Amino acid sequence: MDTKKSNSDTTGVLFVCLGNICRSPLAEGVFQHLVEEAGVSDEFEIDSAGTGSWHVGERPDTRAIAVAGAHGITLPSRARQVTPEDLDHFDYVIAMDLENVRNLEKMAESSRTDVQIHLLREFDSEHTGDEVPDPYYGGASGFEKVFKIVSQSCEALLAGLLT
Repeated sequence: MDTKKSNSDTTGVLFVCLGNICRSPLAEGVFQHLVEEAGVSDEFEIDSAGTGSWHVGERPDTRAIAVAGAHGITLPSRARQVTPEDLDHFDYVIAMDLENVRNLEKMAESSRTDVQIHLLREFDSEHTGDEVPDPYYGGASGFEKVFKIVSQSCEALLAGLLT
């Protein structure tokens, strides 16, 4: 699972969803928490971004903040839009759904980068679907479901990166 950029001492992981206020900040927060628990914070650079620009500068959705907080995780990020430079900088660009994979692949093609783009759920051998569902238009229970999916997938991702 080694696609480490040769010019970096850390492994860069960028989580990407549509607006960067629900799924990707949750993944960023969960992965950061797991990395800290494992005592390997100095080995990773972790961030999140969205393919869309609607929420740039905003804090994560209050429901995402609440579900993360209920599990002892903080979400300090602010929404930003993914850039072609991100595709050159990060070792792993991890999308939440197929629409975002397609958008990232188009960006990678036009910027002629060889970044590998993954779906988050592909790292979890116990997953029952390809995509992390977007909880934005639902209630709090959708955020709890997404949190569980993201947590399980991030645990598997970190285990794979540490082996």
